[in-house]
Amino acid sequence: MSFARIAATALIALTGVTAAHADDRASPVTGNLAVTSDYLFRGLTQTWGRPAIQGGADYTNPNGFAAGFWGSSIGERSYPGGAMELDLYASYGRAIDSNWSWRVGLYTYVYPGANLNQAGLPSRSLNTVEANAALTWKQFTLKYNRALTDYFGVDTEQGYTGDSKGTYYLQLDASFPLADAWSLALHAGHTHYTTALATALANGARDPSYSDFGATLKYQFNPHWSISGGVTHATNADFYRRTASFLDARDTRNVGGSRGFVMLQGTF
Repeated sequence: MSFARIAATALIALTGVTAAHADDRASPVTGNLAVTSDYLFRGLTQTWGRPAIQGGADYTNPNGFAAGFWGSSIGERSYPGGAMELDLYASYGRAIDSNWSWRVGLYTYVYPGANLNQAGLPSRSLNTVEANAALTWKQFTLKYNRALTDYFGVDTEQGYTGDSKGTYYLQLDASFPLADAWSLALHAGHTHYTTALATALANGARDPSYSDFGATLKYQFNPHWSISGGVTHATNADFYRRTASFLDARDTRNVGGSRGFVMLQGTF
């Protein structure tokens, strides 16, 4: 699926969501659409440092149930045979008091067409399912995510000592309103893998676990549109500095390290 086709599909879907929302201001459905200079997920680029178009829709019920979908273009070098990521998620949560709330849920990452056999490796899906639990106090949220499947295909087929079920991501996020239409979001996270490479890289690195940090400054220039810019940093440079493309092992890139992005986003 081409980048243009993904963009058209997202625009058509979100136009429908927007129209429905405009007709019913009390609608529990909202849509979003964004263009970003780099799709960064947990501190690592998913597009090999290139731009992405993204969009989705969310349903929120006053009883605490929420569900939605979200999609993004991705890089085939990291997801052989794939051109997009589709996320499906649902959760339930309640307020404890005016400051505290909690939420638990399931989150599924789907990569249509992507498979390790597209890179000459044994057939292996990159789809991943996580369970998560979050606790929020005022503007701070602590969230724990745990893989119920292999973590994005990491298993013996990719040269690891075993499967990666149980890999977890622990994150702390905070948002701060600034003057006028400005806001600041801060993030820290840690990914702990339950497995390691069977054969170390040339520099001796075997463990893919790492931490990531980020800060994003956002300007809301009208009720529906905003522009933001951010910086991220992922640790464990020995492991991620020279990540090889699945399409050509000679094509390497630092998928972590320090990175920046600019995003234009609309919500409807």
